[in-house]
Amino acid sequence: MYKILAITFCGFCLLSGAIMASEKALKPISHEDVWLMQRVGEPVPSPDGKRVVVSVTEPSYDKDGSISDLWLLSVDGKEQALRLTATMESEGGVAWSPDGKKIAFSTKRGKDKASQIYVLNMVGPGEAVPITDISTGAKRPKWSPDGLHIAFESRVYPGASDDEANKAEKKAREELEINVSAYEMFPIRQWDHWRNDMQTHLFVQEAKAGAEAKDLLAGSNLVGMKGFSGTSSRSGDLLKPAWSPDGNSLVFNATTNLNEAAHARVIFHLWTVPVSGGEPTQLTASDDWSCSGPVFSDDGKSLYCNYDPENNFVYNLNGIGRFDWSGKGIRGDLNVITSSFDRSVTRMDISKDGKTIYLTAADAGRSRIYSVSSKGGQVKALDEESRGVYAGVAVAGNQLVARWESSAIPAEIVRVKRSDGSHTNLSTFNADRVAGLDRPAFLEFWFESDKGRRIHNWLALPAGFDKTKKYPLVLQIHGGPFSSSMDSSHVRWSSGLMAAPGYVVLMTDYTGSVGYGEEFSRNIQNDPLKTPGEEILQAAEEAIKRYPFIDGERQVATGASYGGHLVNWFQATTTHFNALIGHAGLVDLEGQYSSSDTVYNREIMNGSPAWEDSPVWREQSPSTYAGQFSTPILLTIGEKDFRVPVNQTIAAWTYIQRNQVPGKLLVFHDANHWVMKGAEARYYWEEVHAWLAEYLDKN
Repeated sequence: MYKILAITFCGFCLLSGAIMASEKALKPISHEDVWLMQRVGEPVPSPDGKRVVVSVTEPSYDKDGSISDLWLLSVDGKEQALRLTATMESEGGVAWSPDGKKIAFSTKRGKDKASQIYVLNMVGPGEAVPITDISTGAKRPKWSPDGLHIAFESRVYPGASDDEANKAEKKAREELEINVSAYEMFPIRQWDHWRNDMQTHLFVQEAKAGAEAKDLLAGSNLVGMKGFSGTSSRSGDLLKPAWSPDGNSLVFNATTNLNEAAHARVIFHLWTVPVSGGEPTQLTASDDWSCSGPVFSDDGKSLYCNYDPENNFVYNLNGIGRFDWSGKGIRGDLNVITSSFDRSVTRMDISKDGKTIYLTAADAGRSRIYSVSSKGGQVKALDEESRGVYAGVAVAGNQLVARWESSAIPAEIVRVKRSDGSHTNLSTFNADRVAGLDRPAFLEFWFESDKGRRIHNWLALPAGFDKTKKYPLVLQIHGGPFSSSMDSSHVRWSSGLMAAPGYVVLMTDYTGSVGYGEEFSRNIQNDPLKTPGEEILQAAEEAIKRYPFIDGERQVATGASYGGHLVNWFQATTTHFNALIGHAGLVDLEGQYSSSDTVYNREIMNGSPAWEDSPVWREQSPSTYAGQFSTPILLTIGEKDFRVPVNQTIAAWTYIQRNQVPGKLLVFHDANHWVMKGAEARYYWEEVHAWLAEYLDKN
């Protein structure tokens, strides 16, 4: 029925001699191995490209046991890694001064009541010194071109003109004897918290302790607009400022129609504001696309941004936009330099001569590094055959640096050749911990679906894999849907950990996944669950047909977020599986639409508002078929999840109980969309493995 297009048994397990272990010594990975692996951030190169700073977190199961510090690496690899900080508090937003003699970052230390900007001397001994002291905190520092000033972002109270006004407003609110939120806006919730009326503003001050910080947006007409906001992130709204080449102004991104998010696309434009003060000026004004994350070329002649077209498709490719810079503003029309590239750009940096853009993009379950002329043209992969996932690619002199990992090798910082994409490790943060672990690289296959689409799949193998044995099959369904099953490990949904007790894990990039072109992702529009579900079942059939070591009589499907949606869809539409495991999955399309923190994109996905005539709302809602629920299921949810609110899992549990289906429900009261407390994550995995053993393991 299905045509196999390619099958690859990958031996991509190339560890250095320092971390190779004999086959006899290899052991299955445990949750401790996954959770305690050091988490390596993205590299921040010095201006001369000779050094990089990277944040490294050493996790712990203890409540206050995790440590996150900054480390210094040499790009030539000739010097040992040097720990720059040694505190319990984490540091974020690292920025080098233009002369490379200092770094700035945000952290909260000692008597700080909120995060402040600290500066650390990089040419001699000494401690980091705080240079800001504002009540609302300071984050994401940016050095001025001459290194004399620093810009940063802070969330302030609306109408407050200075820090004294912010302190007074904070005190007044704390003294109120009521705990209530009043809204005249949307959304009212974001990720895991209720929104308030505080706004992100831009500040500038001299780069020294005791200097006065100036709020550049206070009192402006821009921040007085109901729909004003920076780009949304899980930690707040971001303005992402960039200093103009002459140092006289800042360019930043903002929207003025966030208040329309329930019924329209939210569009972001570029704005500029003088450092001396004054009303911000809008630089871009098209309603056909958004522009965010401004970046200037080193010569100051070009301004780049993240380009996001706005139309009635549920998915659009993100690209790189370029403007000529006149010195005071943009000149000419937007040039989308990645217009010929059928992949979404996830990160970019500019060569020092301004001629080349280096970027990363998802491609068939990998994240590869590409290059393109700064004027536009063909986008070329540095290595068309690369495995694994590159992140945070940045120019470092004549070379590139990035974080890299694969399904077999944990994350490290690497130096990448611009000529061929080959890389060399600069760090070994996880070398000792990975030594002796049985972490087989994923196998890979493609097949052609009933609809004629090429579908990509990974297989994770169990510890001590023996191809002459038979293993149960566990389907691990990725979330998104505009995401992918990547050739890497995952601290939350580790396929290697899932497989370790003795299972083969199948990961299918169903219709809607990214890394396969815009059309493939868009094909999920008006078909959110049916076709993806069919493709996942077809993938399981193909895997069983092609790999004799899979026992097709023993199968479980698991998934989280959109993967959890599909698990509930399987509960509603098939008795194919011995059991199911679903985390944070919707059970009713209309129910999630009306209570989630994101709304309008769901109308586009399903073809209309829920009360109009699109049949998708009923025909592809698991709750429509609740009377058919019959497969044993483990359901889990975080109570603070506002993306897929807890009522969706409660409803699914009610249907399970009404139909007297064997099941178990885990509610993590302190968790959001993710279970991220170490002890709770370990407990989650203990329950998952126990559920799998109950329904898959033979006596």
